[in-house]
Amino acid sequence: MTDQIILRPTTGADMVGIDALLAASYPVLLKPDYPPSVLVTALPLISRANPGLLRSGTFYVVEDSGGRALAAGGWTHTGPQGGIGPRDLGHIRHVVTHPCATRRGLARALLTHAFDCARAAGITRLSCQSTRTAVPFYAAMGFEVQGDIEIALRPGITFPAVQMMRNL
Repeated sequence: MTDQIILRPTTGADMVGIDALLAASYPVLLKPDYPPSVLVTALPLISRANPGLLRSGTFYVVEDSGGRALAAGGWTHTGPQGGIGPRDLGHIRHVVTHPCATRRGLARALLTHAFDCARAAGITRLSCQSTRTAVPFYAAMGFEVQGDIEIALRPGITFPAVQMMRNL
């Protein structure tokens, strides 16, 4: 018998669960693609839920029947560093899957839902700042690599990533 999976928008009350998901996922899944010198400075900064995203109405969680967060992510009109660009451009944000739940289609279901919601809101293109680890996943979801980027997390701390784009 398979466990029931629930996909729903997040709220501020999901902070602890999403923090736990990020803390469980990123150290394990990013390790093969990033050196320890990058992870030691970046993980404390990227492994925290963004309260604004949780309350945005466009950020979602996939849970098991016990309420445990297995995957999360969503989209926004505003970019990851703030600011609003063209009205038809959306941004994929903070997508993550628990290491015990990878390869089960949860992130695919989550992004498919996000694509549908973004399209209904008038978005025709989605931008994504992917980790190196997630590039094959996003490519399978129709995103194309635009190039390597460095995300400024704090003064003196950057995180190597890959800019990707997809038409809806």
